[in-house]
Amino acid sequence: MSDLPLTDKIALVTGASRGIGRAAALALAEAGAHVVAVARTQGGLEELDDQIRSATGQSATLVPLDIADGEALDQLGYVLFRRFGRLDVLVHAAAILGPVTPVSHVEPKHWDQVVAVNLTAAFRLIRTTEPLLRAAEAARAIFLTSGVAARPRAFWGPYATTKAGLEAMVRTWADELETTKVRAAILNPGPMRTAMRAEAMPGEDPLTLPDPSEIGPLILELAQAELGLPEVTVAFADWKKAGRLVSA
Repeated sequence: MSDLPLTDKIALVTGASRGIGRAAALALAEAGAHVVAVARTQGGLEELDDQIRSATGQSATLVPLDIADGEALDQLGYVLFRRFGRLDVLVHAAAILGPVTPVSHVEPKHWDQVVAVNLTAAFRLIRTTEPLLRAAEAARAIFLTSGVAARPRAFWGPYATTKAGLEAMVRTWADELETTKVRAAILNPGPMRTAMRAEAMPGEDPLTLPDPSEIGPLILELAQAELGLPEVTVAFADWKKAGRLVSA
């Protein structure tokens, strides 16, 4: 019998084909979970599956899906219910940066795209997975945010707005689930060596930033922690400095 902490657990990870989502999927799989990996690119998902197979000998469930497609997200919940009957861990890492420009210069179509991916998709994901999370013994949901949600900066309007909205929604949802066994965390990874960071800060030396793999142990810890309501955002930098969860 395996003594891995997440043996027989089902973990859904969005944005799983690269960056922090990929790191989360690998960490959860190596801890024994069966990973349901969601991303837009089939090739990226297949590369992740190869990594999981190499590390664990087990395969992942691959779901090539654009999270801006609300009907597809609704169907995902149904399919997961039919196959697994529950969901033990949810890691929502998928997001887009959108235009980095003055708010008054943002094209409405670009605004709508960022809202669809960064905010509306999270709502649809919560809506479709809540019954699955409630069916688990002690489900954990982890949502990725950004420092600009609390401290907006010039030219980051669409991204900052949607991340602030995400945090408000997750805290509201968590409060509604206080009497259940479902718990949520809001995680700020800070600057990391990801494609999104390179897009936002093209002149920055990526080697000065943490590799996304470094956040895997924190996500694994949050997936098992006894969490309260997410009044405080969990920061990777604080966890790394303290060597433990400072607040959750």
